[in-house]
Amino acid sequence: MFILIGLGVVLACVFGSFVASGGAIGPLLASMPFELLTILGAAIGTFVMANSISAVKHLPAGLKKAMKGSQYGRQDYLELLGLLFHVTKLAASKGMMAIESHIEDPQGSTIFGAFPKIRDNGQVCSFICDYLRMAGMNATDPFQMDDVMGRELKKNLREEMHLPHALQSVSDALPALGIVAAVLGVIKTMASISKPPIVLGEMIAGALVGTFLGILLAYGIVAPIAGRLGGVVEEEASYLDLVRSVIVAHLQGNAPQVSVEIGRKSIPCDLMPTFQEVEEAVSAVAVG
Repeated sequence: MFILIGLGVVLACVFGSFVASGGAIGPLLASMPFELLTILGAAIGTFVMANSISAVKHLPAGLKKAMKGSQYGRQDYLELLGLLFHVTKLAASKGMMAIESHIEDPQGSTIFGAFPKIRDNGQVCSFICDYLRMAGMNATDPFQMDDVMGRELKKNLREEMHLPHALQSVSDALPALGIVAAVLGVIKTMASISKPPIVLGEMIAGALVGTFLGILLAYGIVAPIAGRLGGVVEEEASYLDLVRSVIVAHLQGNAPQVSVEIGRKSIPCDLMPTFQEVEEAVSAVAVG
C-alpha cells in the first residue's frame, strides 16, 4: 500500500511541477510510449539474461511481497514464542523423547495444533521439527547447533535476497538504457536535419524523454521497490532466527521461560512483544 502511495506522490510531484511551471505535456505524452517500449523492453531483456528462470518466475511473488510487506506481525511472534515455550517445557520436564511424536507428526500434535498458522507454514514447521529432531539424536552441543542453524539461515537469506539484488541491478542499468533511447531519438533527429526548426525542436524534446524516463524509472520506481523488498526479506528472516535463539538457549540448559525471553530479545523492536504479553499469551494457550 505504501508503495502505491509513494508512487503516486512521485508521479504527481514530477509531472505536476512540470505542468505547473508551464511545460507542455503533449510532446512528453506523445513520445512516452515509444521511449517506454525501448527502455522497459531492454530492461526486461537484461533481467532475463542475467537471472535464472527461477528468479524470473519469482518476480511476481516478489513484487507482491514488496507491496504487502512482511507476512509476520506481532501476533505471529507471540504465537511462535508460545509454541516454542510449550515444546521446550515438555522437553525439559520429560526429556527429548517426549516431544518425538509432536515433531514427527506436527499435523496430529496437540502442541502444534494449538498454533495452526505455524503448523500449516511448511517452511517454519519443518525448520522447527528438523532441529528438534537433531537435538533428539544427541546433537545437543549448543555451539554446534547454533553454527548449523546460523549457516542455514544465512543460506536462506542469501537466496531470498537474490531478487532484490537483481532488481537493484536493473535500476542501475535503467539510466543508461534511457540514454540509449535518447541517442536513438537524436539519430532520428539528425536524419531529419533538413526539416523546419519547430519540427526538429519537437523531435529533440522527444529524444530527451528517454533520458528522463530512464532516470525516473531507476531512482523513482525500481530502486525503491528493490529496497523495500530487501527490507521485507530481512524482516521475515528474523522470524526463523527467533527459532534458532530459543532452541540454542534451551540446549544451553536454560529454563523454558528464560529460553523464550532470550528469543524475545532477538525480535525486531517494532514487533517485539513485552514480557507481560508473552506471559499472558503462553498462559492463555492450553496444550493437552
